[in-house]
Amino acid sequence: MPQFDPALIQVMKSALEDIMTRVPLENSTPAAKAYLAECILKAAAQGQTNYDALIATAADQIQVIVALFS
Repeated sequence: MPQFDPALIQVMKSALEDIMTRVPLENSTPAAKAYLAECILKAAAQGQTNYDALIATAADQIQVIVALFS
């Protein structure tokens, strides 16, 4: 598991909280949040450290969440 500096951890936390506001309320579950957190962590581990890039990566997964958790 890669080590992330505190600043990047804060960016990832902000991205996760912000993207959760875009998930439909009926799909906004702990499982959905964990899924999106994993997406954000994987993106950061692959070098995406920009807030907007992390948001875009997670936003691409919202339809997957709707399909999986409906």
